[in-house]
Amino acid sequence: MPTRLIDCYKAIEDGSRRMLQAAHAGDWRGVADIENDCKVLIQQLKSCARQSSLPEEMEARLTRAEQGEKQRILRRILGVDAQIRGLTEPWPLGEGAQFAAGAGRPQLLH
Repeated sequence: MPTRLIDCYKAIEDGSRRMLQAAHAGDWRGVADIENDCKVLIQQLKSCARQSSLPEEMEARLTRAEQGEKQRILRRILGVDAQIRGLTEPWPLGEGAQFAAGAGRPQLLH
């Protein structure tokens, strides 16, 4: 785990960006591998939180500036997550639409 708490959030953000790049490239194995790396970091954060008796204690480990940066990082992670979901989840389809089979992102057939 990174030595500072804020560095862990930054590492998760970096991982989410790398997942998005891999998704754009159609590298779904890469997406899954990076996602697993991020899960490890998230579990480490959760473990750190459990060691604190109160959530405020965990926040107290962050400076005021780091608390603001954490919020900005979390917003960016959510934005990247939405973009990845847009690449991986099919849009609602009208009647009769089908997906073409094959690797990569599905394409609509009319």
